[in-house]
Amino acid sequence: MQRLKGGLTRTVKQYCLNRNGMYCNPHDHRSFSALPNYAAVNDADPEDQVLVEGRAKSRAAILNRPDTLNALTAPMVGRLKRLYESWEENPSIGFVLMKGGSGKAFCSGADVVSLSQMVDDGNIEDCKRYFETLYKFVYLQATYLKPHVAILDGFTMGCGAGISIPGMFRLVTEKTIFANPEAKMGFHPDAGASFYLSRLPGYLGEYLALTGDKLNGVEMIATGLATHYSLHSKLAWTEDRLGNLITDDRDAIETSLAHYGVIVHPDKTSVLHKIEIIDKCFCRDTVEEIIDALENEAKTSYSEWVKVALNRMKEASPLSLKVTLQSIREGRFQSLDQCLSREYRISIAGISKRVSNDFFEGVRARLVDKDFAPKLQWDPPTLADVSTDMVDSYFSRLDEFEPELELPTATREPYI
Repeated sequence: MQRLKGGLTRTVKQYCLNRNGMYCNPHDHRSFSALPNYAAVNDADPEDQVLVEGRAKSRAAILNRPDTLNALTAPMVGRLKRLYESWEENPSIGFVLMKGGSGKAFCSGADVVSLSQMVDDGNIEDCKRYFETLYKFVYLQATYLKPHVAILDGFTMGCGAGISIPGMFRLVTEKTIFANPEAKMGFHPDAGASFYLSRLPGYLGEYLALTGDKLNGVEMIATGLATHYSLHSKLAWTEDRLGNLITDDRDAIETSLAHYGVIVHPDKTSVLHKIEIIDKCFCRDTVEEIIDALENEAKTSYSEWVKVALNRMKEASPLSLKVTLQSIREGRFQSLDQCLSREYRISIAGISKRVSNDFFEGVRARLVDKDFAPKLQWDPPTLADVSTDMVDSYFSRLDEFEPELELPTATREPYI
């Protein structure tokens, strides 16, 4: 059992089954850092990038690109999908686990540098297939017939969260750092982010998506993004206990995950303690109104945290901010498969450069040259220059030349 500050006590099982009724109590500014090293794309065999560990009644997929904080490449996503499909069909396997290998990350998200290079090399179809495979894998996770455990020790960002949060159990530690920084990259939170962010308490999802701010492991427990908390030093014990299980029983797996758990609650610096200000500012209908609300709050409260939130939004792509806000708002009323289908349209529009080059310029500025200053500036450069038609084009249904994402909704239904 895990207890949160404010007298709220819930079992881990309740966290897993009911994320919307959670108590929230938040955190001050923590700067975004420790970007992965994408200087050279890792062309290693995918079997080396996703290792497999077998136990008597379980299998573990181990993400193994520590130099890039385990960023996902197209071959890695394809291998993960094939492994999970084969494990699901194998009656001798009771449950599945995913974790990061050596290093300080579970998964920092997509290897956007390699995706950008694909398009520059004229391989846009390969880039599209990456998103198609990724989103199908996310849906596979959410509909998996066997218990799934994700050990989110270290950086868990972007689609790194997308390939783990839909699963049954998410174990976090004091080293866990969760974030969706895509708007700063000229992109949008994807891989199911519009589903799980829109279901966070109040308007916390909009705040995280538009500012790229981080949550730690304790905050993930408090908001329902994670189901279990353990100290990093006890992970080996937890893994050994899981590995010795000869069962596919969900309750037995949960008991093993909770065995070395500790009681946690958000500290006084947590962004969850600012939920009232977040709701007040981020409930607005447009990005411009959100920024106006934050500026008014900064004038009256003299809060450094509000100024940081403002600066983060002003650093991001104006077009991405508007697309992201609309995506999160639509996600509130859609199922996971509907969110993934919409996110696929947005992603295809983003890499196709039909409206803007922001994704490629954002990748260059933040991950390649690392000057953190787009040389071409964002296009369009200001919120005022972003028209409704531009935003709507990202949400338009695809045509016969760019087929829609097809998910097996008739045969697989998410439990979330």
